[in-house]
Amino acid sequence: MDKEVLVQYSEMVEEVKDIRRRIHTLQKDIDKLEMVSDSVKGTRPDGTYGSIRIKGYPMPEYCRKKAALDGYKSLLEQKEAELLELMGQAEEFIQSIQKSEMRVMFRLYYIDGLTWYQVAYRMNRMYSNRRIPFTEDSCKQRHKRFFDNFKNVTACNGEMR
Repeated sequence: MDKEVLVQYSEMVEEVKDIRRRIHTLQKDIDKLEMVSDSVKGTRPDGTYGSIRIKGYPMPEYCRKKAALDGYKSLLEQKEAELLELMGQAEEFIQSIQKSEMRVMFRLYYIDGLTWYQVAYRMNRMYSNRRIPFTEDSCKQRHKRFFDNFKNVTACNGEMR
């Protein structure tokens, strides 16, 4: 397990958000469909001949959007299951990190999806007794150094792919 799991998890979160947005948009489009009406000449139920008013929803458009909505809903279920599995792998990787500060930083960045600026702000609130405050750049640098060191360690152990 390496950084790829964390990156893949972050990307999958964005994909799920996109699918949810598409579902919401389609649902709004379906809700906006208005009843249409038309007049035709024909025989009424009482047997008289004349103008008959027909009302209803445009079926082809409704059916097409409903089918797309159902497809997105099933795709969302599948992606959420994959996301849950990836989250477990990402949490497992983060839990294997020895330093507590790094584990918190990685959770904030990868699992919670915060920016480096937001990570630094949260880290400063959590570790308020720290002599040197966290900054956006210091968080990025610690992240980079961790993975540089991680690559070197895995290469020495022969686990590098």
